[in-house]
Amino acid sequence: MARYLVTGGAGFVGSHLVLALLARGDDVVVLDDLSTGHRAAVPAGARLVVGDLANDRIVDALLADGPWDAVFHFAALSLVGESMRAPMRYLRDNSGNGIRLIDACVRHGVSRFVLSSTANIFGSATTPTLAEDAPIEPASAYGESKRMIERALLWAERVHGLRGASLRYFNAAGADPAGRLGEDHRPETHLIPLAIDAALGRGPELTLFGEDYPTPDGTCIRDYVHVHDLADAHLRVLTRLESGGVSYNLGNGAGHSVREVLAAVGDVLGRAVPVRVGPRRAGDPARLVACSDLIRAQTGWRPAFGDLHQIVEHASAWRIAHPDGYGPR
Repeated sequence: MARYLVTGGAGFVGSHLVLALLARGDDVVVLDDLSTGHRAAVPAGARLVVGDLANDRIVDALLADGPWDAVFHFAALSLVGESMRAPMRYLRDNSGNGIRLIDACVRHGVSRFVLSSTANIFGSATTPTLAEDAPIEPASAYGESKRMIERALLWAERVHGLRGASLRYFNAAGADPAGRLGEDHRPETHLIPLAIDAALGRGPELTLFGEDYPTPDGTCIRDYVHVHDLADAHLRVLTRLESGGVSYNLGNGAGHSVREVLAAVGDVLGRAVPVRVGPRRAGDPARLVACSDLIRAQTGWRPAFGDLHQIVEHASAWRIAHPDGYGPR
């Protein structure tokens, strides 16, 4: 039985990975301060340790209770707009905590480290899709904070032999196909759940941040990747790490504009999404679409739920069944 530590395992993507690890029969410990995650999102069978990554005593005590087959690092502040208002907070908390965790893994003999990174490290695209060798020019302090952790991982491998994977998500979306887990951010900032709530009358009309981008319909284009498929990529990358560190872009390779997403939500729910147009949001590139050929070739990863309507269907089913999300934290 393999043993894994998952920071931020009470959050959206982290909890889905925990579910996938438990399904394999692995032993999983979650470290989460529950500032944005939910106790109820931690699947039964995993042990939850409530604590802050900035607390060296807690982190050291956990890692000393090894051995660990790998550490998965999800815990982070993740709001692009907020990071542009409070950049130093993002650089201090995300980068600082991530680097401290990497250092602790080195000291405690952890051999593999998987980082939840972001496509926001690339800034605006100059090609239809972004491969791993695209120019890295973070579009926000959030993207910069993740890039700093990626760099720390490279040095940890070069000097100490810690094999790291930086998995650069494009837009995580959807929900567990079996309905066990879903998306519950507070406040919610992701387009698909906001559009679902607006269409269902559970939230205000959706604010569309800019419609004057250089795209066919004037709205931003993004690559939506199902959270189930993201969890699968994390499992597959573990074997690849046996031969050294890697960086992978994770997406479906198909871009959808904000207007197209709103149309898909309307199709699935049978009701239109009420919308008002607002100004552009700082830090938002016009287009971010992944080229995921490298992880496909090296691990055999293939998105099982690549269709936008299917992603919206799973997200809608969970939100309709859980009108209050996971309930009180």
